[in-house]
Amino acid sequence: MAKLRVNCFGLSLDGYGAGPEQSLENPLGVGGLALHEWVFPTRAFRAMHRGDYTSQLIDQEEGAIGIDDDFAARGMANIGA
Repeated sequence: MAKLRVNCFGLSLDGYGAGPEQSLENPLGVGGLALHEWVFPTRAFRAMHRGDYTSQLIDQEEGAIGIDDDFAARGMANIGA
């Protein structure tokens, strides 16, 4: 039997993972990206995306550390093929 493991997915306190009016054109719904904005400045997120096309959007600074970075690092551990 296949197993599914979801990493690095944010939820609001009331259990939503996307905004309203979700569609193929807007997969996170209206305002859904705001649920995940906390992770973008973290050191773990920036390190994972360095050298990728998204690095053009992200400063090459080391990134923020603290509790958000701790959660991001744990969520991204052991991701890959």
